[in-house]
Amino acid sequence: MSLVTMQRFAIFRAYQRVLSRRPYLVQAIQTGALMGAGDLISQTIIEKKSFKQIEWQRSARFSCIGLFIIGPTLRVWYGVLNKHIGHTGKTVAVKKVFLDQVVFAPMVLCSLLCIVGASQGKNWDSIKQDLNTNYIDILKANYMLWPWVQLLNFYYIPLHYQVLFVQCVALFWNTYLAWKTNKICEKK
Repeated sequence: MSLVTMQRFAIFRAYQRVLSRRPYLVQAIQTGALMGAGDLISQTIIEKKSFKQIEWQRSARFSCIGLFIIGPTLRVWYGVLNKHIGHTGKTVAVKKVFLDQVVFAPMVLCSLLCIVGASQGKNWDSIKQDLNTNYIDILKANYMLWPWVQLLNFYYIPLHYQVLFVQCVALFWNTYLAWKTNKICEKK
């Protein structure tokens, strides 16, 4: 085994130890980091901003939403699904995906749009306008990606790694959301 491979295993074992001791904290931090990274990707690659043009406060806001709201909410939600629906099996995975996409996703996306709008300093009328204009588009995009990701997640991934798996895929989703929610802001 090479030194690099041994180092990767050591890092993964350290991650597992910390995750088992502090699952909510670890998953909140990783979600915050990946949401912030998604916003930075949006600004640099999609919006083509130079390093000097990056809105660091915007990235910090997006990261804080992940750290304090999305990460902990995902961890609780997956625990609730695991407790009430079950742990393994195709039927269990399909039920979890159904509930995730019919109950959780619409509420989280609506909440996210409201939180992002409020963090941008928008008033309630402006936030409602953003919801009316963009919520359905974002929800449709959600339904093109997330049912398939969640089916893999709930069927193959152990509970304690589900938030990490979702957030790795969500790096691209967060890039889209950062672009979409800030595109809304620029129109006003």
